[in-house]
Amino acid sequence: MNEREVGLCATCRWVQIVRNRRGSEFYRCTRAETDARFVRYPPLPVLRCPGYERQADDQSSNRQGGGL
Repeated sequence: MNEREVGLCATCRWVQIVRNRRGSEFYRCTRAETDARFVRYPPLPVLRCPGYERQADDQSSNRQGGGL
């Protein structure tokens, strides 16, 4: 998916990209673990989010998660 299809989640520090064995990607909001205002897997693209925080450049390699 490109940044346009994903929206804010593509650059958010709270995102975890989860890939399954078939290669599908899911954008998981880790803020949902501690704050009920957030959806664990929000419908994309996310255009507005009260919890959005742009990720630091050194964080981009750490946002990939494990498979389902």
